[in-house]
Amino acid sequence: MTRLNRRDFCGGVAAATVATIHQGQQTLATTSDVPRVDTHLHCFAGTNDSRFPYHTRAPYTPDQPATPEHLLKCMNDGGVDYAVVVHPEPYQDDHRYLEHCLAVGGKRLKGTALFFSDRAGSLEKLPALARRANLVAVRVHAYAPDRLPPFGKPELHRLWQMATELGLAVQLHFEPRYAAGFEPLIREFKDTRVIIDHLGRPFQATPEQHSIVMKWAHFPNTIMKLSSIPSNRTYPHRDIAPIITQLTDSYGADRMIYGGGFNADATGESYRAAFGRAESFLGHLTSSDRAKILGGTATRLFGLNV
Repeated sequence: MTRLNRRDFCGGVAAATVATIHQGQQTLATTSDVPRVDTHLHCFAGTNDSRFPYHTRAPYTPDQPATPEHLLKCMNDGGVDYAVVVHPEPYQDDHRYLEHCLAVGGKRLKGTALFFSDRAGSLEKLPALARRANLVAVRVHAYAPDRLPPFGKPELHRLWQMATELGLAVQLHFEPRYAAGFEPLIREFKDTRVIIDHLGRPFQATPEQHSIVMKWAHFPNTIMKLSSIPSNRTYPHRDIAPIITQLTDSYGADRMIYGGGFNADATGESYRAAFGRAESFLGHLTSSDRAKILGGTATRLFGLNV
């Protein structure tokens, strides 16, 4: 399928050559410019697919499916080359649907898995999954007081150690008030990439609390994700633009990636618009650095075009 030209989005970047790559069941014509990558999306089978039931501990259960087939269509129509499927909480540590998505997506999709270091038997599943599936990271949550990881305990250290041995990044989704609990492990495992989701959730913290996340830029193994960009039209009605500028200045384009735009209602047009909205916050950067954040850095970090 011929991809839509994205010159209108990338400020007139010219395509030098055209290569055809076969991914899963689809053939996509892609240009030699910097790939576009969505590093943060969730897929759901919905409530009517008995093959992939939600977990009994699921905190929410989406009715509407958001399938890998729909994702690939949106990617084709929206000019997105690769994507990372982030395994969502409704499935907990049952990764059957993640494996299904990655099998459908072929080389165009990679995955982030969710495990619970303090849940009996959870981490034991990780090595086999990493061998079977095309994973890039293991995700850890720390945002609900009743579902925090075991900070300062051997179980969380073991998760980090296992991710390191398997060549995976550790992906953190947290409120900044819990950031200090992760810092000893970021320091100890200095060669293990740490991906910080959703800009470090700046509006779910005081500026002082989020300053810890800003300072993590001093650790060369940290990667900031430009995702879940809040609107000033919703609470707390703050302007995110200055914070994004601070983060890009601190982390730099070589340690910043973008994610977002896919859901059950997404179209190719809405997917392109999501990338466009993200790029609108990056006007202070060069076109080269914008291209890195919107796909180039993720392509390099995750080996997406290998």
